Amino acid sequence: MVIEFVATCLFGLEHFLGEEIDRLGYRRTETIDGRVSFIGDEAAIARCNIHLRCAERVYIKMGSFRARTFGELFEGTKAIEWERFIGREDAFPVKGHAVKSKLFSIPDCQSIVKKAIVKRLMHGHKVGTLPEDGALYKVRFALRKDTVEIYLDTSGDGLHK
Repeated sequence: MVIEFVATCLFGLEHFLGEEIDRLGYRRTETIDGRVSFIGDEAAIARCNIHLRCAERVYIKMGSFRARTFGELFEGTKAIEWERFIGREDAFPVKGHAVKSKLFSIPDCQSIVKKAIVKRLMHGHKVGTLPEDGALYKVRFALRKDTVEIYLDTSGDGLHK
């Protein structure tokens, strides 16, 4: 399975992080301030979390879409195949931030993203409830200029710890 990843780092370390990703054999797709995007497989999750010395965190990029309304945010989030990564009993807290977007209320956005994931997981796993007492999967979103990027955190605690 081909997965798009984003490794975050301190500003100025992108070049070194990119070289580490190259040495692990993964293909970089984008380098911008504070992060490097790359393509990998399922094994990249563990390999990158163990071997990337310059990274703060390694995320799976679950999706990216435009959202100017809460309806668009809900539908875009619901369209993502969450059931591929999150089980029927797993916990998935949602956090995020917004910069220069029409959707700027973080608590409202968190609530909408959570509801959309719940709806998708209930349908995908064919269950009526999600107890959220299993493994922890942290969901993160970033709203920048009305574009949403949604990630799944694979690192747990920051890699510097």
